[in-house]
Amino acid sequence: MKAACFDYARPLNSVDAIRLVTPTDGMAKFVSGSQSLGPMMNLRLAQPEMLVDLRGIPALRECRAEGNTITLGACITHAEIEDGKVADGTEGLMPYVARGIAYRAVRNRGTLGGSLAHADPAADWITTLRVLDADFLVAGPAGERTVSSADWMASAFTTALDADEILCAVRFRRLSPTARWSYYKFNRKPGEFAEAIAVCIDDSANGVCRAVIGALDGPPYLIANARALIDTSMPDAHLEAAGLAPGSYEYQVHRVALMRAAAIVREHGRNPQ
Repeated sequence: MKAACFDYARPLNSVDAIRLVTPTDGMAKFVSGSQSLGPMMNLRLAQPEMLVDLRGIPALRECRAEGNTITLGACITHAEIEDGKVADGTEGLMPYVARGIAYRAVRNRGTLGGSLAHADPAADWITTLRVLDADFLVAGPAGERTVSSADWMASAFTTALDADEILCAVRFRRLSPTARWSYYKFNRKPGEFAEAIAVCIDDSANGVCRAVIGALDGPPYLIANARALIDTSMPDAHLEAAGLAPGSYEYQVHRVALMRAAAIVREHGRNPQ
């Protein structure tokens, strides 16, 4: 299959990109890596009249380390995070997560912002940025605004982003050098989307001890105080609160993922690099 005919634009700044989309009444789409939209267009599941390519906007590829915060542009690729070509600030967590996303060919083109805007519940960054308590920096016709990670994802494939808005960057606080973290993903073979994700951060220097359950039917579920979970690996109450039915297959695989993530932090401090 091949995509239906469409127009193509590659603006050099966010203002021009937004102007291209605003008058089209929803028939234009922003695109960065195109690792999700491209296959959908080839299958004719999506047929936008115009693609507005954001990869030519230098500001969306910037990485800024300012004091205790890191800001990553939305068009930074998974591979650039994996290879350490941008500031980390997570003591190895984000490069570790990036290495497990799909395949290298996908990571070379797929972008951080594209994944977050697509908001597949089984994707990696939507869960990781939630445990980092990131802010999402958005620009649109009305100007710029900031969306918290708690408010970003409304449901599967649905975010707080309007059709004529661009996700420009994400911003999060650095983890301390003594921070412990874990990321556990259950999939049947490398490259597949996850059936269950669990991620934990224990950063006592910053007063943070959080965990997130990902790859649910909707947004990732935050455990704001994960101290008892990490110390005991008893996840059942959290799984039920996340909407998983006890005894179901989904419950069991998420339970194993959460227990193993907690054990990694407790026994090893971090995932093996």
